[in-house]
This record gives sequence, C-alpha cells and structure tokens, in this order.
Amino acid sequence: MFTKKLIVLLSVLVFNVYAADKITAQSWLVATESGKIIHDANIDKQRSIASITKLMTAMVVIDAGQNSKEKIGNYTREQHIQLALVNSNNQSAILLCENYPGGKTRCIRDMNLKAASIGMKNTKFVEASGLSPMNISTGRDLLELVLSASYYPQIREAGKTPQVKIQIRKKLFFFNNTNPSIGKQHEFIVSKTGWTKAAGGCIVMYLKTDIGNRIVIVLGSKNTKTRIPEAEFISTMKEIDY
Repeated sequence: MFTKKLIVLLSVLVFNVYAADKITAQSWLVATESGKIIHDANIDKQRSIASITKLMTAMVVIDAGQNSKEKIGNYTREQHIQLALVNSNNQSAILLCENYPGGKTRCIRDMNLKAASIGMKNTKFVEASGLSPMNISTGRDLLELVLSASYYPQIREAGKTPQVKIQIRKKLFFFNNTNPSIGKQHEFIVSKTGWTKAAGGCIVMYLKTDIGNRIVIVLGSKNTKTRIPEAEFISTMKEIDY
C-alpha cells in the first residue's frame, strides 16, 4: 500500500512539473461534465475575466424573453447575441444590455443576481462586454457559469459556429469565431474566449474528447496565441487513480 501511494505521489509531482512547463495560465482547471474537478491551479483566486463576461450577458438577455427579431441598430437581438458569443463583439454585448428591460443598470444588476443564484460566490460584473478589469471571477465560479450556459440552445449553437453570416440589404458580412478550433477539431458545447491586458488570455470550453466530455477554464494565459493550445493540452489530462 505504501509503495502504491509513493508511486502515485511521485506521478503527481512529475505531472505537476510537466504541466507547469506547458501552461502559462495563472489559473486553470479541467473538470468532467458532472462538475468534478480533475486537475487545477489557483482556481479560487479572483481575476479579470474579459469577454467571458459575455456568456452571462447572453444568459440574462435570453432569460428576459424579449423579441429576438427586434432590430437594435443594424442587427436583430438574436444576431447581436450570436455576434457577442461567436465574434466576441463588444458593441453587441453593450447594446444588448442597454436595450434590456430597465436598461443597463437593471441588466448589470440581473447579471450579478444570476451569478449568485448559480453559486458564483466570488464573481462581480460592472458592465456587459468584459472590457472593464473590474469584471472578476474565479476558475471555480466559471465552472458553474459554463455548466449553466450549456442549457441555453443559443449558447450551444454559438459554441459550434465557426462563422456568423449576416446579410444587410444585398451585402453579406462574415464574422469569424474567436476560437479557431471550432469547426476543425473536437465537438464544442460551449466556447468563449477573452483577452484584455488585465485579464491575459482567457478561454472557457465545454467539449467532447476521446476520454469523455470535459470542461476547461483558462485564465491569465500569456496571450491570445497561448490560451487555446494550453486549453487543449489541459483537456487531455486524465484522472489520477489514488
């Protein structure tokens, strides 16, 4: 028994050293679809979350039950939701919140109430796009966000959409997904990227892998080029048999 425990401890140590060499993210985790965390680092430390914010913006807007075909500027509310989620369009997120029942103030209030209701105890939103460094959360809280977001058909649709196409009059506009892996590898259920100087490279993913469905949270990666390779590496981590 002692020998088995020693082997496991040594395996964990080697794994942690190997992972540290592969991952620049300041906070990260991989979990099963039941929410069981397999591996993690610094998941209770609050950090800026950049455009991951837009998942919560979309959730409260959808919850409000407004007319999805109503025009807000050049696009419909439904199109703004897809632009915010797929292309991470800041203006779309801001317009959705400004045109929320009760306006921006009510929208932000409901984002925070929604966060509290799903167990995000260390999360705060001050605006809808993620541009503010004061939108903060933790890896553990964002796991709850991803699980809740996965129940929204519009969010799941965005998670598998490599490109949004919108026709205005006779002209067709194309908006690429900020996660270039979508449509090329894996089957994504939820995906949202983020980047600001304060937040670093961020991404949350709920995807199907060869070892089962996995939820990956990456916060504070070195840049926008490192966040996705790191998330993909983390998604391959297997449970250690203690």
